[in-house]
Amino acid sequence: MGKILSFAVDFGSYAIKGGPKYKAWLYFLLSIILVGSYTAYRQLTEGLILVGATDQIPMELFFANFIFTAHVAAAAILVVAPGYFYHRKDMKELAVIGEIIAMCFVATGITFILFHMGRPDRLWHILPGIGYPNFPNSMLVYDTIVLNVYLYLNLAGISYILYKKYVGEFDTKALARWFTPVIYLAIVWGPLIHICTAFVLSSNARMSEWATAVLPFGFLSMAGASGPSLVVLLFLFIRKHTKVPVNDSVINLMTAIIGWSLGIIILVFASEYFTALYSNTEHAASLNYSMFGHNGLNMYVPWFWGTVGSIVACFVAILIPKVRKSYDLWLPVVCTVIFLTILVEKPMMLVFPAFSPSPFGEYTEYHPTLIEYFNVLFTWAIGFITLTLMTKGAVGILAGEVRYHKTMAST
Repeated sequence: MGKILSFAVDFGSYAIKGGPKYKAWLYFLLSIILVGSYTAYRQLTEGLILVGATDQIPMELFFANFIFTAHVAAAAILVVAPGYFYHRKDMKELAVIGEIIAMCFVATGITFILFHMGRPDRLWHILPGIGYPNFPNSMLVYDTIVLNVYLYLNLAGISYILYKKYVGEFDTKALARWFTPVIYLAIVWGPLIHICTAFVLSSNARMSEWATAVLPFGFLSMAGASGPSLVVLLFLFIRKHTKVPVNDSVINLMTAIIGWSLGIIILVFASEYFTALYSNTEHAASLNYSMFGHNGLNMYVPWFWGTVGSIVACFVAILIPKVRKSYDLWLPVVCTVIFLTILVEKPMMLVFPAFSPSPFGEYTEYHPTLIEYFNVLFTWAIGFITLTLMTKGAVGILAGEVRYHKTMAST
């Protein structure tokens, strides 16, 4: 028990230490959390009347951001899988960073869902025995299961790896019997997040734009672009500012995954748009609304073309060797653009335009409220401060700067 307490204290104390820029980043996130705590209290006590959701568009920014967090969380397996499936030594040490990303973004996505629910205190309704989960009929139950299982699988992996490295007992050839199956299960489980989330959307019979068989593949390819983009940015930062070695081969592998994923995204978009627009039936009305607007309602049009153009431009850029090898400039820029583009795509292309036209033929636009914006920023700030502190503590252990000292523990 003394080792566990020492691990928690040393990990936490190292995680909050840093230079002026690091502390400024933490204070910035804390300031957003402070303001967001008030707006979160307002929404949780007064209800969804404070957000921009309407009868026609009942899904807010929270739901759109949840889908994106699932992208990043599931893509973290692309760091873990090469290390444990293919036994790449250059990535096995970094697998724990991928698991941290997965855990943080799954937790962030669950927080978005709590805001989306309006009354999270009624979660007991889906608990077996106490409530009625409606399993196996409800797709929401499947999504709840895969999210929580993935969260705890990664939490178990992170705790085991970091603790064993902290006490100096981690040996890749003598892992605990339960650890390897847990890692392999987490790797296999990751894609289920997207598959179930895509099925949740596709199960809405009225939403013609979501009624497509390529939706799970689109989600998986977007995960393969957005998740590794964040991984590349994080690895480049770790390599530049810490003693943890990150080889070029790791960055190059992540970049190759991003390139392939962007190509698949373009193929999925082209297939979907051709299928919907060539026949140009009423099922293409929502897509036409996104692309060209309707009777002066054109809020989504620049977002649509900007997103598509950005994805194509980033795909072309990632094919250029000079861009891929520009670790200090162009590659971080491209990865940042990809991450933000797919984040914006969720509300402005996937979610909001899909609700127009309504069954009565009405078109509408979604306008988030100020409280909704702050609650989104509040949730993202919690996710990023958790990611920052967890990564900082993990880097300290991986670099050997945080370790267990028997003499200090005994005194």
